[in-house]
Amino acid sequence: MKKLVSLLLTAGLSVSLLAGCGSQGSSNNDSANAEAGTETAGASVYRTLDEIKDSGKITIGVFSDKNPFGYVDENGDYQGYDVYFADRLAKDLGVDVEYVSTEPASRVEYLKTGKVDLILANFTVTDERAESVDFCLPYMKVALGVVSPDDALITSADELNGKTLIVAKGTTAEAYFSENYPEVNLLKFDQYADAYNALLDGRGDALSTDNTEVLAWALQNDGFSVGIDSIGNQDTIAPAVAQGNKTLLDWVNSEIESLAGEQFFHQDYKETLEPVYGTEVDIDSLVVEGGKLD
Repeated sequence: MKKLVSLLLTAGLSVSLLAGCGSQGSSNNDSANAEAGTETAGASVYRTLDEIKDSGKITIGVFSDKNPFGYVDENGDYQGYDVYFADRLAKDLGVDVEYVSTEPASRVEYLKTGKVDLILANFTVTDERAESVDFCLPYMKVALGVVSPDDALITSADELNGKTLIVAKGTTAEAYFSENYPEVNLLKFDQYADAYNALLDGRGDALSTDNTEVLAWALQNDGFSVGIDSIGNQDTIAPAVAQGNKTLLDWVNSEIESLAGEQFFHQDYKETLEPVYGTEVDIDSLVVEGGKLD
């Protein structure tokens, strides 16, 4: 596992993982029926920063089944990397937060239809997505990884030809393997929990998603390892708002920049990922402060 961690660092990932302890006044409502409006003739619907402040609540789309990034704990509370960040945003904005559970393929739709004001769900920045939403400053870098059983470890993408690779719909993993490895059979799921359960049940030979996620999952599940720690592009992860929502975009960007002064994301990492990854990882090689990439 030390070798995997070392390879992960070499890949140049920069993760700012945030511990998700629900803040005071936070609502853990899963409903997607936010007070953000409705879809109008295919155009994006959004609330401005002032409208969010006036309502006293911001709705944020997060994952509910993607530990340690966004998940619901045994008490029914949202926790994780993105959730901790979301709590801080709401606190500094002076409003409560309503969490809306989202699936990977629903993130763009939820912004365009006004079901959420902001997406904080491990959203990888791509040119295609940037045509539909506006991305804020990044808070981590990431590539794809592949996890598989130790007794049949996949160590190169070519080994997947003719085999079954499990992916979540609407992810960069789905897009990458569809385009670059057409001979790989993709088994697709809406929910990450279902995807990982399929791997545990032996319904696929391997699973691919962000390498930070598969590494964390492998550390928590005996008998599985990350045989491919970095494949595809080195991408960035960033919050996203509805296209044209400049007031909210500018405020989130300003917040990300200002948080660098207190090394906020370093502390987030220590509270969330360090218990998962251990102390062998050089935190400075993972954390991005102020949206600035080295």
